[in-house]
Amino acid sequence: MMSKGNVLDGMLETGVVAIVRLDSSENLVRVAEAIAEGGVRHIEFTMTTPGALRTLEEVSGRLGGDVVFGAGTVLDSESARAAILAGARFIVAPNLNPDVIRLCNRYGVVSMPGALTPTEILQAWEAGADVVKVFPCNMFGPGYLSAVLAPLPQVRLAPVGGVDADNVSAYIRAGAACVGVGSSLVSSRLVAGGDWAALTERARAFVRGVQEGRA
Repeated sequence: MMSKGNVLDGMLETGVVAIVRLDSSENLVRVAEAIAEGGVRHIEFTMTTPGALRTLEEVSGRLGGDVVFGAGTVLDSESARAAILAGARFIVAPNLNPDVIRLCNRYGVVSMPGALTPTEILQAWEAGADVVKVFPCNMFGPGYLSAVLAPLPQVRLAPVGGVDADNVSAYIRAGAACVGVGSSLVSSRLVAGGDWAALTERARAFVRGVQEGRA
């Protein structure tokens, strides 16, 4: 099993976490293969999906070597533990729950709690978060990230909400350690049409955007 350090290093190196909501494990495997080919290998599978734990367990077993699966919308430590036992290597939440962070650290799993204000962001970091998800970031934009990081440069921030191929470079330039991307990468229309090549190209565009932002 990949260590927590390796999972975090890979996530930060690529700079993109795909957020996926699908009701079919078969489609999730196809999506994972397609975007991994484009360079995005960290996939957050949301716990709001029916049968999420079963699907997570299935795809982790089938693609564990090439793709790192995490669980999203994890609101409490009980859900976090269940997701970790099902194969999740990172845990993402829209909120800050210190119990979830502690449990992730106990199990050696990357934690990415959600926060918005500087107070919440610092509380998450001091509680032991590996990355703090800034959500919903689309209400504020890249300038908000750079403003928060001015007094808190030690914190790793991941903007989520409204990040697309056109603005990903701006978020990286503003100081984002990585970004979380949903429908602008994993389009339900492309999945429904089985256009895996288009998904691969979208993934490449995001990876390029991260690299341009860092350059």
